[in-house]
Amino acid sequence: MGEQQASKAIPTLWVLTDGKAGDEVQCIGVAERLGLVPEIRRVAPGKPWSWLMPRGPIDPREAPDRPNSPLRPPFPDIAIASGRRAVAYLRALKKASNGRSFTVFLKDPRTGTGAADLIWVPQHDRLRGDNVLVTITSPHRLAPAALAAARQAPPPALAALPSPRAAVLVGGDSRHHRFRPQDIEGFAARLEELAASGVALMGSRSRRTPPALDAAVSAVFRRHRGWWWDGTGANPYVPLLALADAIVVTADSTNMIGEATATGAPILVFEPHGGHGRLAKFLEALKAYGAVHHFEGRLEGGRYQPLDSTEAIARAVGEGWLRHRAAAGLD
Repeated sequence: MGEQQASKAIPTLWVLTDGKAGDEVQCIGVAERLGLVPEIRRVAPGKPWSWLMPRGPIDPREAPDRPNSPLRPPFPDIAIASGRRAVAYLRALKKASNGRSFTVFLKDPRTGTGAADLIWVPQHDRLRGDNVLVTITSPHRLAPAALAAARQAPPPALAALPSPRAAVLVGGDSRHHRFRPQDIEGFAARLEELAASGVALMGSRSRRTPPALDAAVSAVFRRHRGWWWDGTGANPYVPLLALADAIVVTADSTNMIGEATATGAPILVFEPHGGHGRLAKFLEALKAYGAVHHFEGRLEGGRYQPLDSTEAIARAVGEGWLRHRAAAGLD
């Protein structure tokens, strides 16, 4: 937490979500960057209370005085929450702790800036305020130390590939995107062109990668002696990012794109059918920063200062907690 934070008592910290992996991993990423081990608390409001979220009130069966409540004391020094169902619970925690808990919400709570002491939103969200921190990318668990460790001790199969190396991160169908046959054909053709230019390919599928897309991509890798993760053993995601001179990623996952910016390597984005306005704004911001380029089957762009939004958010949380602690006379 830095020298100033280290001089204080080590705070306790809750991560408060309804258990959705995307929300929870962002909160855990910030907690880890603070150097803290979070206690995971998950809310599960039943009907009709779940229908009333994010405004609340919380399910009375999960009130702080109930033995199995996610808000049962002792209350934390810091609580980091995310997700629509967690908004009312974060407010209830603030009240139950008599204001002693410093509350943080990740993403727009949809109830205004009073939802937490500190709110983080990505740049493409519209919420702004004195207690709102805005960054281009989202928080995640990919720390600089993990990238450095992967570069120092890379998997032999990846280290053996010649430079330049392109990491290929393949997603799949999502709520806003669909890989139609022409998308699969076009993506594979561009990978073929990239490999034919002398770029070594190394890549991995995701759980959402449809079989037809997987087959087309893996065929390109076989023809050009690239390294394609076969799905067995640990996912080589971090080494792929760490060793890449460029990163090819499909646009269906803003998380993959955001994490790739932590490397400083140029990111080549392929957009299948679909999309939405927030994604377009996200990509435009990263293009303006110099990190993202449209994937046309060739290397483009140069290195840039890595984006580390997790560090910026963690620093704001640590500094905010210290100010809160001093103002409340808790030192």
